[in-house]
Amino acid sequence: LITTSMDTDKGLARRLPPPVPKDQKKNEEMDIKKRNIMVVLINSNNQILCNNEFIDIKQLREKVRNFIENPYNDEHMPEKTEVDVPFFGKQMVTKNHVISLQNDRGTEYQAYIDVQNELAAAYNELRDEVSRKKFGKAFADLDEDQQKAVQMIYPQKISEAEPKNYGGK
Repeated sequence: LITTSMDTDKGLARRLPPPVPKDQKKNEEMDIKKRNIMVVLINSNNQILCNNEFIDIKQLREKVRNFIENPYNDEHMPEKTEVDVPFFGKQMVTKNHVISLQNDRGTEYQAYIDVQNELAAAYNELRDEVSRKKFGKAFADLDEDQQKAVQMIYPQKISEAEPKNYGGK
């Protein structure tokens, strides 16, 4: 008899997408507008390509924050949609944005984790800012209903693709 246990405070917290409806074709892809997608690639040399531009890991968080927030409603950034959010009322949010993450099979694990941490930090910072502004406390200190409302303003949408061989290692 072999048993396995998993430590729940370790690992990457990600919510799986909802199941595909039975009436939807299996190969049918969702129609996502190009402006709503940020592509983040990590190559076998651990270099980060963000929307076809090589960037340093130190730049990633700010680029992702700006993409998620689209503060100036830039037509080349995610489109904003009006959403009625509990506690906040009607808000313009980028609810259709997606961050598409893909790494090379030769990517070092630490480089992958560093990128994941920066993506999560971008969402955490945005959620903390709106939480402090509205409720006077950090996102983690909000009650469940308040957290759900803040998550409606900044929904975490990270899509991970299977690793590829881009070359290198």
